[in-house]
Amino acid sequence: MTESFALANPLALLLDKDRHDFTRADMLKVVKEKGIERLTFHYTSLDGKLRELKLPVSGHDQAERILASGERVDGSSLFPGLVDPASSDLYVVPSYATAFLSPFDSSSLNFICRFLDQDGDLAPFTPDNILTIAHKRFQERTGFELHSLGELEFFLVREGGPENFSAFRQVGYHASSPFFKCGDEVNEMVRYLTQITGAVKYAHAEVGYIDSVRSNLPLLSGRRAEQHEIELLTRPIEEMGDFIGLARWIIRNVAHRNGMLATFAPKIEEGVAGNGLHFHLELVKDGQNQMTTPDGSLSVEALELIAGLVHYASTLSAFGNTVASSFLRLVPNQEAPTRICWSYNNRSALIRVPLGWSGRSDLASIVNPGDSDEYVDSRGRQTVEIRSPDGSASFHLLLAGITTAAEYGLTADGMLELAAKTNVEGNVFSDKKRMKHLEALPASCVQCARLLDQRREMYEEFGVFPKTVIDHQIQLLLSENDEHLNKEFSRLPAEERLMATRELMHKDIHRH
Repeated sequence: MTESFALANPLALLLDKDRHDFTRADMLKVVKEKGIERLTFHYTSLDGKLRELKLPVSGHDQAERILASGERVDGSSLFPGLVDPASSDLYVVPSYATAFLSPFDSSSLNFICRFLDQDGDLAPFTPDNILTIAHKRFQERTGFELHSLGELEFFLVREGGPENFSAFRQVGYHASSPFFKCGDEVNEMVRYLTQITGAVKYAHAEVGYIDSVRSNLPLLSGRRAEQHEIELLTRPIEEMGDFIGLARWIIRNVAHRNGMLATFAPKIEEGVAGNGLHFHLELVKDGQNQMTTPDGSLSVEALELIAGLVHYASTLSAFGNTVASSFLRLVPNQEAPTRICWSYNNRSALIRVPLGWSGRSDLASIVNPGDSDEYVDSRGRQTVEIRSPDGSASFHLLLAGITTAAEYGLTADGMLELAAKTNVEGNVFSDKKRMKHLEALPASCVQCARLLDQRREMYEEFGVFPKTVIDHQIQLLLSENDEHLNKEFSRLPAEERLMATRELMHKDIHRH
């Protein structure tokens, strides 16, 4: 029986079952009992945005046919360059487990869909299916599941003007009202996302704050910007791909309905924190976290996972940092990595091992000695975090790349030695000697493209990433034409350089 908490999934409460057990009959029951007028199919296209198809419901037989068979869409429009227009039809078929009542349309029952080809197989070139295929292979080859959570950072941009309580630049981390003003809107975002996915960990204000954005775009110029973060809970990695797309859709819609702009652009102002999209990873077997040993130290498999990420790191940037402004964020001493290494509790490293309650899980008993009820978290919560991706990420492809890297780490030789070699302590940027021995992350989209092309067999050899997808990603990166931007900008007078930098940052305000 589904427990009736305030933010429980409304469909799970109505049907009295877990969403993973939803059936077609259940969906037809919802249509009838809720007076549903339309089914809305969502799916992710190449730009990472959710697309939608609205299907009006006029009767039981029609609704059942839609739910059982899906509908046709034009694959060449959704995935230009990846499918021949002469044979571009794809089926979009709803996943019942993803069903939700739209918070923005009370008459709609919504679904995330999968793309199938004419033979009823997963279309191999769509980013969501690439992730699904990668995780299935990972499970077969390693015996583990790979779970992930995403940290979505974004700016909410609103009207400026005099205020009684003003926030300050670069000190917004965990700020509260009345200094940060968008708490009600973030609560609304969290409410909808929690009810739909059950996978929200927390939300908080982030470091970035701009009292008056300087821009040539009327949409931004003179407006106030607060940075926020919504962090999810770990879920199987293909689910996390769906949840990231869904979360961005919800965040943008809530912002829009409240007269604001939400942007995930990697950078919107020099000297102000950018928008990362960090991912935490955990290895799971039989429902249990496998990242630590009984004494709390990292397990062999966790170290191999880290080494796999290290081995693939330079090419993962091709999926995680896809616009020129990405590389205005990845600079030293800004809690953003520039070198390929890993460390414990260290935000200057590419891969961080955060606190994971490995010592004990009942910490509240220390603060509340009068509480005698023992609490034991038998599942485990330790993760490792990759910190280079940002809001421009091709997130399904990035997660598929991370899954491929994790498989390599758990199956290739020499991974423990690689982990030992790339482990660092303290601030990476203050140890110049150590820095010289660590491989640098790419410094431009063009460099990312070049590295991906040189090392493409790392992704193609397992049959997970089609050649056409790698080609497309390379062309996407090359189109930024940013290899010599730093030199070009350095030749400009100070004010012109600032204007050129802002133009570069703000061109991506809605891109992903």
